[in-house]
Amino acid sequence: MKDLEKEGLVILKDDGLEGNVDEFENVEDVEKRVDEPEFGMSFDSADEMFTYYKAYGKQKGFPVKRRTSKKGSDGILRYVTFACGRSGTSRSNPSNFSRSQTNAKTGCNAKVGGCLDEDGKWQVRTLILEHNHGLNPGTSMYFRCNRNSSSHVKRQLETNDRAGKKVAKNFNSFVVEAAEHDDVSFLESDHGNYINKIRRLQLGEEDAIAIQRYFFKMQAKYEGFFFSMDLDEEGQLKNVFWADPRSRAAYNDFGDIIYFDTTYLTNNYDLPFVPFIGVNHHGQSILLGCGLVSCEDIETYTWLFRTWLSCMSGSAPIGIITDQDKALKKAIEIAFPNTRHRWCLWHIFKKVPEKLGFYQQYHAITYLLHCAVYDSQSPAVFEETWNVMIMKYDLANDEWLSELFDERHRWVPCFVKSSFWAGMSATQRNESVDVVFDGYVDSKMTWKQFVEQYGNVLRSQVEREYQADVKSFYPPLPRVTAFKMEEQIQEVYTMSKFQEFQQELFGKLYCDILKFVGSEYEVGEHVNIEGKGKRITFKVLFEKDDCVVSCSCSRFQFRGILCRHAIQVLIRNDIFLLPEKYILQRWRKDVQRCHSRVKINYDVWNSTTEQVRYEKMCDAFAEVADMAADDVGSYKLVLDWIENVKKELPKKTDCGDSQPTTTGQGSCSNNVGSTTNEAESMHDQVPI
Repeated sequence: MKDLEKEGLVILKDDGLEGNVDEFENVEDVEKRVDEPEFGMSFDSADEMFTYYKAYGKQKGFPVKRRTSKKGSDGILRYVTFACGRSGTSRSNPSNFSRSQTNAKTGCNAKVGGCLDEDGKWQVRTLILEHNHGLNPGTSMYFRCNRNSSSHVKRQLETNDRAGKKVAKNFNSFVVEAAEHDDVSFLESDHGNYINKIRRLQLGEEDAIAIQRYFFKMQAKYEGFFFSMDLDEEGQLKNVFWADPRSRAAYNDFGDIIYFDTTYLTNNYDLPFVPFIGVNHHGQSILLGCGLVSCEDIETYTWLFRTWLSCMSGSAPIGIITDQDKALKKAIEIAFPNTRHRWCLWHIFKKVPEKLGFYQQYHAITYLLHCAVYDSQSPAVFEETWNVMIMKYDLANDEWLSELFDERHRWVPCFVKSSFWAGMSATQRNESVDVVFDGYVDSKMTWKQFVEQYGNVLRSQVEREYQADVKSFYPPLPRVTAFKMEEQIQEVYTMSKFQEFQQELFGKLYCDILKFVGSEYEVGEHVNIEGKGKRITFKVLFEKDDCVVSCSCSRFQFRGILCRHAIQVLIRNDIFLLPEKYILQRWRKDVQRCHSRVKINYDVWNSTTEQVRYEKMCDAFAEVADMAADDVGSYKLVLDWIENVKKELPKKTDCGDSQPTTTGQGSCSNNVGSTTNEAESMHDQVPI
């Protein structure tokens, strides 16, 4: 590639191709003409090939993107394809026509593909030069792949933003410096997006003070309140973690499985907030700690996990569920080396239209994908169906599918269902975060406002659990069968978990034992899928001497509730009470939980002394009004009493009133000094 370097082409020397197009955005533009691609052209790396094709595209007037890549069995990248940015087709949404956008995809087939040869060089093996759309070199600067901001520009942007300079003026200053708009390698909207991201990751002074005040108040009132703050070299706040005493106590009972969602509040509300969420004995979502992070990288997540581990007395969870983030994966391996790590299936299937939507056989591919994922009861069946999909639709070079297959043990139900996950769904997005924060967070909320609402979130969580506790004891749900095992579970399980078992017991009506040989049974279940009847066969193993039963559906292993297929086999063998091994303490209602004895007032931040007094007086006034409303004499007596009391009370001074109070001092002064002292002593009070 020395000839290309002589042409003025800047070459990237990184090994591999692990990121997306954005990772190449800082490559300098090519000033001189680039030769047309040819078969057999050689490059030192895949990055070099991409840089060349991007320069060629800029010269001709079309955008480029990475299309596919594939690693060999040795884990080394061996095949890449770079395509015109207008390849593929967009999937329209007829129900959302009011927000339709211009479709830049035309199904263009222009591309260049290469493979790694034995000499370590990348050779062009696939080449299509024809485009099905017009080319305009004059618009190349507007293509995303050609827009980049240097580190110098980004630093200047941040400095100007902190100085209060608006985005438009910020951008114009670079235009003036470059002499012409065409000489600027980025758009004004790019700067706006970058500034919005930076602002999201920074705490304003008011926000930082609000968080500190909340922590100090909670720690002063409750010894078990834990918080830790991560500061940078300049003493600026980077990351925060905290957990209230009740959450720490609840971890003793429900810290086996954790759901860690980095996307909900960030995507929906622009808050870089990451909660640790568990499941209690009712199957309800509960907060087990919270973090505020400045960025989403390995270092940050490792700090957060280790801090959380310190908070929980060094006890790591048995399993943790996250999205596919690579930084998360690495941080979990570092902080929780013995913890099972599962990917949320909802997040994976949410990406399917984006990752596979450009294939002409999209619907057929997704049908086979769903069959492989949802209908496979064993890894062998999954792999067989997956390979049929790959071969039939020529998907061997699709990097996204290849990576999913390599990590199939983290997300495919038949791989993960053999382990306990406390019933956290493997087939849809876990609704845990929605339940916890619904009604308390909105898109305009600042961090100061969020902290003020945090106590309400916790109080709502406690109230939901308390109400479920009460319902579990009285009144009992009616039984639907005469089997003793139903009465047995009704007496010990919480209502929600008893209902789950009841559904399985009732579901045995749709099950038949087809045949059995020795300890192995085949159980057929009649199911209704999209209005069509279907019979699915499950294998159940039953060791009568030890009374051990297991089913290929693995419902008990995954959810902790015995399945209808196993129940059918037990009843067939005249076993009408469940063995104790199949009654989990985790779901019992007759167990005294440690966290339920932790007394904590979640109004510590929200309710001032004045607010508490006000609420008590309102309750008393309402009671008196109710007593006096029906009698005219009583009504006049109360009103006269109120008027007399009002005369005796000192006059209230509103905020902003220039008149002095009864003590002769200003009425609305803030004790700024106490806040400053707390902030100065913050570092000494952070638990280590």
